[in-house]
Amino acid sequence: MVRRSFFWRNFISYSMLILVSVMTATLAFFYQVDRYMLTETQGQLRRTAMYLADQTAMILDDAPEETVALYRRGLLRTVSENGVTIIVTDPYGTVQLWADTDGITSGSGDSLRVNSRASQRVRLMGYYSEMGTLGVLDGDSYIVGAQCRNEQGDIAALVFVAAYSAAISKVMHTLSNTALFVMLITLIAALILSYYISRRMTRPLKTMANAAREFAAGNFAVRVSEDSRCEEIDELSIAFNNMANDLAKLEELTRGFIGNVSHEFKTPMTTIGGFVDGMIDGTIPLEQRDKYLRTISEEVKRLSRMVTRMLDAAKIQSGELILSPAPFDFSEMASQILFSFEQKIEQKGIEVDAELDDRLWVLGDRDHVFRAVYNLVDNAVKFTAQGGRLILRAQAHGTMCDFSITNTGTGIAPEDIPHIFDRFYKADRSRSLDKTGAGLGLYIVKNIINLHGGDISVRSDGGETEFSFTLPISSAQR
Repeated sequence: MVRRSFFWRNFISYSMLILVSVMTATLAFFYQVDRYMLTETQGQLRRTAMYLADQTAMILDDAPEETVALYRRGLLRTVSENGVTIIVTDPYGTVQLWADTDGITSGSGDSLRVNSRASQRVRLMGYYSEMGTLGVLDGDSYIVGAQCRNEQGDIAALVFVAAYSAAISKVMHTLSNTALFVMLITLIAALILSYYISRRMTRPLKTMANAAREFAAGNFAVRVSEDSRCEEIDELSIAFNNMANDLAKLEELTRGFIGNVSHEFKTPMTTIGGFVDGMIDGTIPLEQRDKYLRTISEEVKRLSRMVTRMLDAAKIQSGELILSPAPFDFSEMASQILFSFEQKIEQKGIEVDAELDDRLWVLGDRDHVFRAVYNLVDNAVKFTAQGGRLILRAQAHGTMCDFSITNTGTGIAPEDIPHIFDRFYKADRSRSLDKTGAGLGLYIVKNIINLHGGDISVRSDGGETEFSFTLPISSAQR
């Protein structure tokens, strides 16, 4: 199957439309011209026939020779000016007078007669019009006949005026050639115009195709013009550039993520490898092995958490994160998480204020909610300054449980807040107390809360940062 570009499809469509339009217009033009020529010729012949019938009536009753001579000169002038043949017959069609470009000939006897149908029709109806020869002409002609009555009102003669169709066809041929030439020039001009219009319309699409190839090659700096003076193309260009911006950001975040993950994996693995080698080669004495084994255990747990986060992020991205909702005591779970950070809280001298409703039952997947709250508490403890304050609140409001965790510290920069829940996003490290992490924690937290039908938000001002989310309350609580 032959594949054509959009440009050629567009150009061929325009060309076919123009060709059909021009052909239709040409046929309509010729049809109208033909009808006009026929109507105009018949009208002119009829007027001439009626006029000549009146003139012929004037010479029927022994008109003076001067009048007859004037009449004959009028016939010749009419023949010369209009290119017609004039035939005057008696009431039964016998030719009495014949005038054409060769002059005037007088008929006599029954030597020349027009066909009986024509003469009879003029006698009965007073008028005759057809395309034919009358039985006496050399070729097909436009013919009009009229009655000529004497003073008594009787039909004294018949007058026929004929114009050879060949002469009219010659005019039509000249007119047709002129019309065809004009139509041909118009068609060529229209095709050239459609060619440039098609190129102009498809140029932005080719630009986008080239930009897409640049993207595929890893160049995310290419952008397309958003001013093509075509609303639909401009909308497509804007969408394309927005996609390019998102791809560039994603590429930057992905590279940062790979670098972060590489660093995060390398550090604990180097630590673990060094301590294990020290134990094997005896560098680390036996009495200190328990200390270093605890360090190795912490690093292994750290690696496990990182792997779990990446697996969770992958499941969220693919829509494969499955929840198993069931009622559980949210306050008891939050207290358990807070107690797990007791040692770190004491080391930093953090003042903790926990306002948790007793037996606050929510409906959700406890393991996933546990992971989300643990992540928020971990971040809060990590970013709380020495001697700072940490506040946890969990209260029932209608059908939802409202949870918030607030900590004092350097806070989050305003420009980072809109992206804080984005995948792979990390705040400016130069202002961050956390030099580690892959930017997946808050992304996972947000998706876990959203999958439970809740909302999550962040506020940071005056050195105080607060994360808040909601979860549906279990029917047992209500």
